[in-house]
Amino acid sequence: MPVPEPGAGEVLLRVLAVGLCGSDAHWFDEGGIGDATLSGGLVLGHEFCGVIESGPRTGERVAVDPAIPCLSCEQCAVGRRHLCLNIRFAGHGNTDGGLRSHLAWPERCLVPIPIHLSDEEGALLEPLGVALHAIDLGVLEVGASVGVAGCGPIGLLLIAALRERGVARIVVSDRLAHRLRAATAMGATATISATEDDDELEAWRVAGGAGVDVFFETSGTDTALHSALASTRPGGRVVLVGIPTRDRTSFVASVARRKELTIALCRRMVHQDLVRAASLAAGNLTGVDRLVSHSYPLTAAEEAFAVLTERTGLKVVVIP
Repeated sequence: MPVPEPGAGEVLLRVLAVGLCGSDAHWFDEGGIGDATLSGGLVLGHEFCGVIESGPRTGERVAVDPAIPCLSCEQCAVGRRHLCLNIRFAGHGNTDGGLRSHLAWPERCLVPIPIHLSDEEGALLEPLGVALHAIDLGVLEVGASVGVAGCGPIGLLLIAALRERGVARIVVSDRLAHRLRAATAMGATATISATEDDDELEAWRVAGGAGVDVFFETSGTDTALHSALASTRPGGRVVLVGIPTRDRTSFVASVARRKELTIALCRRMVHQDLVRAASLAAGNLTGVDRLVSHSYPLTAAEEAFAVLTERTGLKVVVIP
């Protein structure tokens, strides 16, 4: 693509690294996410960082907030800019994302990357921001126990952030052994091999005891949600972070109703979460440097997407 000319409030950004996300896989495999479908060619990629090549901040490495809110609708006015009614989002709908060499992006959406982070790690700040937003929705109390279903990159970053907050009991599940090993390395205190039968529920009963206080479901499957509802204590909270393939989520209502569970859905992140992610990564957040398992040049993007969809690694990064 040609190098763009920045508009008002924008700077030219040379892309350094792009992390591939599960939502990218939905666009790649299904041509859309839920009711958002392709109307033409779309450049994917919303987890990315770059270096500014125009204006007074030239030479600065930055993480990119992929969301561009309108700043004038009622949601923006009350501070819920991630729920903006006119939002544009990189790699979604009609807004091209970061899988290219250069792009113009609003300067207000760019956050400095801590100097000791690599470019690949800089691309992880956006999903870390999503994890932090999910934790906020979980409303964790002191001493809370937590469950996490799905140990992909978001789940693993959740575990790392939870440990950083001092959560001592984190029970996790996944179908893939290499992801469970990564979860343990990130700080999970107990792991469960996810299955399609009642063995998993029994494993959750043993590991979760009377039930965890907050459960984060990051896989987007009804099976994982069933485990979440069954394994959360009465009065607890379940936060849905994963995106279902068929744009439909269902569960046994009586299980959730009798426990009077609170079910929250996570919508990306707010801009301040990206600022918080950069600050957290500047400290001693454990394991982020081990999360990138595969790195490819842009010319090998098809291979990168194959690794993403086959789930043979952890985080897949493309270097334009």
